Amino acid sequence: MRDKTQTGRNTGLSRRGMLGLVGASLVLAACDVPALAPVTGGAARPAIVALMLPGGDSDSGRQVLARDLENGARMALADLQGVEIDLRIYQVGVDPNRAAAQTAQAINDGAQIILGPLHAEVARAVGPVAAQAGVNVLSFSNTTDVAGGNVFLLGPTFENTATRLLGYAAAQGRGRVMVVSEQTPAGQAAERAIQLAAQRTAASLVASQSYAFSQQGIAQALPRIAQTARSSGAQSVLMTAGSEGALPLLAEMLPQNGISRSDFQYMGLTRWDIPAATLQLPGLQGGWFALPDPGLIGQFEQRYTAAHGASPSPVAGLGYDAVAAVGSLIRRGGRTPFTADAIRQPAGFVGVNGIFRFRADGTNERGLAVAEIRDERVRVLSPAPRSFSGGGS
Repeated sequence: MRDKTQTGRNTGLSRRGMLGLVGASLVLAACDVPALAPVTGGAARPAIVALMLPGGDSDSGRQVLARDLENGARMALADLQGVEIDLRIYQVGVDPNRAAAQTAQAINDGAQIILGPLHAEVARAVGPVAAQAGVNVLSFSNTTDVAGGNVFLLGPTFENTATRLLGYAAAQGRGRVMVVSEQTPAGQAAERAIQLAAQRTAASLVASQSYAFSQQGIAQALPRIAQTARSSGAQSVLMTAGSEGALPLLAEMLPQNGISRSDFQYMGLTRWDIPAATLQLPGLQGGWFALPDPGLIGQFEQRYTAAHGASPSPVAGLGYDAVAAVGSLIRRGGRTPFTADAIRQPAGFVGVNGIFRFRADGTNERGLAVAEIRDERVRVLSPAPRSFSGGGS
């Protein structure tokens, strides 16, 4: 085993070598050592794919994300049949200058498509360098202003989640919605996404209120939030806060201020099943949120844990989905599989998070389920679709 470049490790699996290399590739992914050289088998040349990860520095959190993304990608590589991919790893961290240099190196190494990076500021540096060479990028980011041109987003977006929730709420007679958001850049971005999503559904946004991002700020805003909810005729309250932020406090204090769950349907823009302790919050019982197909997620998590001895973080599934999309493009695309038109094709792709496809603006649409928290467990109310109907947008 050897490094083929100073910046990238490379793994190629052919149809002939697939079965024998699956176990080895997963072990190598976990141990962070150079991977196997490509097994080409026959005249076909493997597609060179660059995987850009957030590791390469001393930050332990980013190292975990990089590991999980790579492990997920290698699991997808092992599942492919009849497709040859030469996967090369580039650790770009969070330094835009380093990422731009690594992108140039990847293209010099022959990369035909780039998977990653994860962080928005790094994706902004990668996109223009790749564009100069006519190479498209499937970024793991979910920051929508990064998308466009040659950059396509794999990460779950607020707009996609809001569209699913608002559409379901309207169908259930709960479509008059009040938005409650935090006064932060993320909260403002979430509210803009909800406004865009509402245009795609039969729901209507009847009111919005925000709060300063502190315990005192929430307490001061609650009387105003409660008054607005009652006077606006809202049927549902859609909260943008996450479990790591204001959500637990809102779940406790909204009912205390007259925003009863019997009068208003609570909905969340974030995953209320992560971490699992969120499911135990009394104020969120009966609340709705959206998530990828739980059955597919569960199968992936079991496989990942069996292979790597630890549960995956949510980004691991994005690594899998990226390679699964590349495999599908190769099967469909002949000699030029990675064009923008091919990436945007309306039928989309299937990964461990369910179906997904890319919009004309570079953002994505993912098939999501709507779930309710009941008795501290996730109960699916509306399953995730298994195929897309109609054309992409």
